[in-house]
Amino acid sequence: MADNVSEVSVFGKWIQVPSLTVGDKTIVITGRWIKKATVRSEAWLETELENPDICIQRLKAERRHGVRADIFTFTQKIPGTPPKYDYCCELESIAAVRITSFNDWWEGLPQEARKNVRRAEKRGVGIVVRPFDDDLIRGIASINDASSVRQGVRNYHYGKSFEQVKKDHASFIDRSDFLCAYFGDEMIGYLKLVHRGEVSSILNLATKASHYDKRPANALIAKAMEICGSRGVSYLTYGLFNYGNKGDSPLRQFKIRNGFQEIMLPRFYIPLTPFGTVVMKLKVHRGMIGILPHSVITLAANIRRTLRSLQLRIESQNSNPTTSV
Repeated sequence: MADNVSEVSVFGKWIQVPSLTVGDKTIVITGRWIKKATVRSEAWLETELENPDICIQRLKAERRHGVRADIFTFTQKIPGTPPKYDYCCELESIAAVRITSFNDWWEGLPQEARKNVRRAEKRGVGIVVRPFDDDLIRGIASINDASSVRQGVRNYHYGKSFEQVKKDHASFIDRSDFLCAYFGDEMIGYLKLVHRGEVSSILNLATKASHYDKRPANALIAKAMEICGSRGVSYLTYGLFNYGNKGDSPLRQFKIRNGFQEIMLPRFYIPLTPFGTVVMKLKVHRGMIGILPHSVITLAANIRRTLRSLQLRIESQNSNPTTSV
């Protein structure tokens, strides 16, 4: 059997999965049909995996005890080039800002981005760094519950209980900052910033759509950059830059307007079973957005957006029925 099980969040739900401890890293195995072994919370760790050969040996040995992983994958920490290992490697697109100083970042922004930060201040948005306490959790929950849809897709955090929200945000507390945007006494946005030595990473960024005109997201990014500059951080990352073959998106444009650029990091893939070898030859390990053409992904996204809009319209009509006389 595996050493133990670990909890991971999948589409907003915490589930238990098999895990192994190798050195100071936890390897978790996820997936229904294709079993992938990954480093738990890899994108938020201070150090990268340094002993992949031992991990591979352990994962192969665990098959005798019924713990199967078809593919083992891990990445290098930013800047991450050149690749350190001879395993099968694919470049992963990361959104990042190379930081020299806050002023350099600010002067490099397009005029519209600087205007949005100033607009937030003029319209009464204040940014506060908050401790991880009950008031913060209640504020985050209010933002989660502001809409059941976020960026055109289902908001998996909508309607969660206080304890569920607290659990979602309890990771890396000793090296995280919670930046909160307020309009008066109302919390209208938050950003969770995780510090990883010379790199800091945005783990969560969410705002209330009803306050979009105040541009709280831009103000939160600016505050994050200010904090990173004061800490002497070299890079600020914000998830992926390109998501497979998905192409452009409003989120990608937001990142570009705020100074994020694409940095390619080596991601290694090691097949552990014959099935894993076949999966990699067929490129299925990349997922649907990594193998489908951009036109098909765009069509599917448009259909999903239309269906979600229709669902919201129906829900709105049901919750506010008109009465006929």
